[in-house]
Amino acid sequence: MSHANPLKGRTAVVTGAARGLGAGLARELAGRGMRVALLGREAETLEQVARRLPAESRCYEVDVTDDDLMERTARRVTRDLGEPSVVIANAGIAEGGPFATSDPRTWRRVIEVNLVGSAVTARVFLPGLLASRGYFLQVASTAAFGSAPMMSAYCASKAGAESFAQSLRAECAYQGVGVGIAYLHWTDTDMVRDVDAHDVLRELRAHMPRPARKVYPVERVATWLADAVLRRSATVYAPPWLRVAQPLRPLLPLLVAWTSARTLPRLAAGGPLPATGLLGPGGRADEAGGDRPGGR
Repeated sequence: MSHANPLKGRTAVVTGAARGLGAGLARELAGRGMRVALLGREAETLEQVARRLPAESRCYEVDVTDDDLMERTARRVTRDLGEPSVVIANAGIAEGGPFATSDPRTWRRVIEVNLVGSAVTARVFLPGLLASRGYFLQVASTAAFGSAPMMSAYCASKAGAESFAQSLRAECAYQGVGVGIAYLHWTDTDMVRDVDAHDVLRELRAHMPRPARKVYPVERVATWLADAVLRRSATVYAPPWLRVAQPLRPLLPLLVAWTSARTLPRLAAGGPLPATGLLGPGGRADEAGGDRPGGR
């Protein structure tokens, strides 16, 4: 192990690595000398990402909600690349629209990928992290503490993922495993770009304060998260100014409710508010029942 670069030569696992932030994290960690296991459901897209990495990598086509397949995948990763020192639970999907008329299957799928999939990822790779005294990073969202209307499944899943990671941190600290939570805001991924394709979600985002509407490049967010991996940070905020929002968490639901009470009636006056279905190309692939990337 290099003292100048403690990540060099170690193994990282990234879920949802076929596109967006997952692919960006794979590139960033490989650039820091790590071997990378890319997990997702789009085999061809995973291979395209892997071919451009500057370090050894392997691709594993898997649904993060499938316990048995994930267990077998964890054994394959260890056999192929060694015990993981870093595991990033990044896989995530989203849908928008009124809860009352949402498709129960789509709503449940968001919870399964974002929350249950994160727990499955932690469960199957935890033996390796215990052996390496490694680091688990849960990718959460500002949706965990600033829940928005029309995004009930996503917000519930990210709040759950945050609580899960906090519980896991307390449970594993004495065993030398670090657990971090990444709070992401607007990141320039296919899923986030799809938000602006839907009138209601675009309108709701437009009512945020100007700094809160800014979208950050994947490469910049991946750098922030990789720096947190290097430091084994308990929390990482992307962008960093989000840290100041944490003390204001009790006030955010009141602010959201106040804004929504003034915005939603006007939007609803134009007719029933539509459901978006799963957002982004990854979400649509999942919805179609084909390759299910679960990548945000």
